[in-house]
Amino acid sequence: MSRTGFIHDKLDIKFLVLYLMARVASPVDFATLADLTFCDDGVEYFDFAESVAELVATEHLSLEGDRYTITEKGRRNGKVCESSLAFSVRRKCDRNLARVNGVLRRDAQVRSEILPREDEGVTLRLILDDDKGNIMTLDMLTVSEEQAGQLAEKFRAQPEKLYHSILQALLENEEE
Repeated sequence: MSRTGFIHDKLDIKFLVLYLMARVASPVDFATLADLTFCDDGVEYFDFAESVAELVATEHLSLEGDRYTITEKGRRNGKVCESSLAFSVRRKCDRNLARVNGVLRRDAQVRSEILPREDEGVTLRLILDDDKGNIMTLDMLTVSEEQAGQLAEKFRAQPEKLYHSILQALLENEEE
């Protein structure tokens, strides 16, 4: 059966993956890479999975834990081949990358760590960064890992709300 779309074989998929990985803001997992790659109707899952495995085997991509990054070899070879991708495919990729990179950048700026303590309780560390460095680090004692996890999720959903509440409390006039 003939494929639709501009991607026709595994080599095209490899070019596409290298194009994407050269532009992604931070290491990505397999599911995110797949989501980005399936921007063309010609990409099939098993060919995609094999292409990614082959790119790792040939050291164009590296796999650390469950996250993929592009190597210097992959960046160099991908740059040479990116013009073979159709313009419309690159445009779709760029739109998808803008969305994914926004999420990846935010995830890198808003973090939490759950740290066990020797005494009772758990320390929850909330970290808020921007492009210039750390904005806030807050350590707080929680009664359990479950509570720490719930608080961390709330913080990751709305870090600005906590930051502004703390700032408001610190700047509040004592006479009130």
